[in-house]
Amino acid sequence: MAVITISRQFGAGGVTLGKMVADELGYTFADSDIIQRVAKEANVSTNWVESFEKEAGSKLSRFVSSMVSKRWLDRILGDERGYLDEQIYLDYLVLIIAQFADEGDVVILGRGSQYILNDHPDAFHVLLVDDLENRINFMMKQYDLSRKKAERMVENEDQRRINLYKRLGKSDFESPRLYHLVLNMGKTDLQTAKGMICEMVNKKETLKAS
Repeated sequence: MAVITISRQFGAGGVTLGKMVADELGYTFADSDIIQRVAKEANVSTNWVESFEKEAGSKLSRFVSSMVSKRWLDRILGDERGYLDEQIYLDYLVLIIAQFADEGDVVILGRGSQYILNDHPDAFHVLLVDDLENRINFMMKQYDLSRKKAERMVENEDQRRINLYKRLGKSDFESPRLYHLVLNMGKTDLQTAKGMICEMVNKKETLKAS
């Protein structure tokens, strides 16, 4: 019933490696599933959650959150449809990541899961890092992007990551002390990285069973 969290600098191969590890171990890969569960709990569309994750923490979202009264929204919207702001999103995020962890046998991608599950006894926390140039090249090759688009995506996603951790009140998200394993993806390949993560988990599971 292990839980693996994968935090990463964008373009370091987190999605690709997460899926590889999940497939190898027969685990659930929780990425879009988290969006779907947040949408269901908040009674909003998955598109709303996806857009919110991209924009939350921006000046626009903070302005809207400060101007809109939740009490007014509750009265106007009633139970017909939901509402999402930064605090509600974070509350649901913590709840749903904890639910995935309780279910076990899951690889959770990002979203502050290394903090949310910091004290979970069966959690393994992994951080992926790489040089900026390598991350841009990875995005170009893996997703057939132009250099300009890959550069823009890496820049935007790096900023979004910083925004999320600011909302969580965290600034040490790349500190090695938070993680069981830190992988420099510029120094290894995906297959080797997958093997290292799976070996770490399998050894712990074998010790638990003995």
